[in-house]
Amino acid sequence: MAVYSKIAIVTGANKGIGFAIVRNLALQYPQSPLNTGNFLIYLTARSASRGEDAVKALLADKVLKDAKVLQEDGGSTSITFRSLDISDESSIHSFRDFIKQEHPDGIDILINNAGIAMDGFDDHVVKSTIHTNYYGTLAMTRDFLPLIHPGGRLVNVASSAGRLSAYSATLKKAFIEASETSVEKCSALMERFAADVAAKQEKAKGWPSAAYAVSKAGEIAMTKAIAKDEEKNGRGVLINACCPGYVNTDMTKGNGSLTVDEGAKTPVLLALSDFGGSSGGFWRGGHIIEW
Repeated sequence: MAVYSKIAIVTGANKGIGFAIVRNLALQYPQSPLNTGNFLIYLTARSASRGEDAVKALLADKVLKDAKVLQEDGGSTSITFRSLDISDESSIHSFRDFIKQEHPDGIDILINNAGIAMDGFDDHVVKSTIHTNYYGTLAMTRDFLPLIHPGGRLVNVASSAGRLSAYSATLKKAFIEASETSVEKCSALMERFAADVAAKQEKAKGWPSAAYAVSKAGEIAMTKAIAKDEEKNGRGVLINACCPGYVNTDMTKGNGSLTVDEGAKTPVLLALSDFGGSSGGFWRGGHIIEW
């Protein structure tokens, strides 16, 4: 059985940006400052068949094979599939328990990429979107952060749709205060949004009529709050949120202007590169941007 000096997990990785993140982690790890030996990447997805097919595709990928980065070709990286549905708390707990058993010394990188974008806007869409994008990402973050080694990385893939320019001044202030205070205040904002939508009062209360955008604003706020909390314990885990850009994927219905590899650049940078120890930022295009 191979011994791994670095272990990464990527959620929602059977296609699109998640798939490209796994591919680019494998490509860039050998030259990264984190390279200390064999590297194991868990590609996770809800569908076992799609996840396993994604791993097969990566193992046969010409660029990866030519670069000889995979262990099958004499390199240091292994890619394996594990089933995970971030909208199902029992699935998260089961995966966490598996990782604790398989890797009792912990992991090094978690990239929370999984998420949904539903058509339409109503009470059901809002609750479903927040449940997955906000609460699912929060559950992954809380369950796996204690398993990340000191100096490790946690990256939450959010979106520029979650920037605060579309909100009333009162809500913008509330998001900023929540991000600087506690996860509980971030969650309270998500519940407030859902309640206002259910009462058909979202516009009167200053919310945009966009479930995905609000869920991502919550995700950014929550990431900042957890990063602020993590700094107090001195373990040095770097926790950041990022926007991959407007990428041509199923989620953007093929309208994105960037390739999936371009979209993977910032998440992979935050996972593998030396960027000065920054934590709690919102990144796009390789730089921290205003939220």
